[in-house]
Amino acid sequence: MWPDTNLKVAALVSVGQHPKSGRARRASQDARAVELGLKMSGDNFEAIHVGNCHEEGLRQYLGMGLGRITRLVADEDADAVPVLGDHLQTAPAETMPDILLTGVHAERGEGSGMTPYLLAERLGWPLVPRIADIYKVENGKADVLQALPRGQRRLLRVPLPFVATVDNAAPDARQYAFGPANRGQLVDLTVPAPTDDARLQWQCSPARPRPKRLPIAKATSAADRFKAATAKPQGQGGTIIREGTDSEKAAAIMALLVSEGVVR
Repeated sequence: MWPDTNLKVAALVSVGQHPKSGRARRASQDARAVELGLKMSGDNFEAIHVGNCHEEGLRQYLGMGLGRITRLVADEDADAVPVLGDHLQTAPAETMPDILLTGVHAERGEGSGMTPYLLAERLGWPLVPRIADIYKVENGKADVLQALPRGQRRLLRVPLPFVATVDNAAPDARQYAFGPANRGQLVDLTVPAPTDDARLQWQCSPARPRPKRLPIAKATSAADRFKAATAKPQGQGGTIIREGTDSEKAAAIMALLVSEGVVR
């Protein structure tokens, strides 16, 4: 039964971003990871953050009932993977987590979702993506419920220790409270933080809406599908270009994409 006082669970938390207002907040998936960790290990749970921010988003995690968050102080341009890897690998055996939870991806910044994979590779631990719950831990193995597309679920048995990313299918995080959020501590640890040289060469810009797909007519009945398969093809105002240079053909294709609104 939870909580298990002999089980050590940690979660990586980041500062999220509200999709409408853009204000800093706790990240939705990270908050679900914290909720799961608190349920499983109670006071043995630890939250870890890499960065130097003092934003309200971190204190919202404290408002869920955490006594402290370990903040590994690093610049925004630092690579979080070696920072986390060194912190976990050099930790005493009695504080090394049995299960490390993360969100699937960050809500702002790069948001590639690669951090848990790279960290698991560095630690030599297995990784379980998109979990919805952890049922029990017995004899050094955990029964993990993995979320699959279309609402399906899969039960896995994973040896400890391991890394798991928490899906939106996991239980919602509890509401945070103002009092505990202000009483909780942000414990800073100064650690070596190598700069991510590749990231310095990037050019960042606000994300744009993805191009829309061209409309595809779908038959609603077997009779419609049979009619579509046997009917004589009819032109619908398209143009077949057999002659001309490659540049002229490319220009015609581009004009069609612009007219359909796929390219703006």
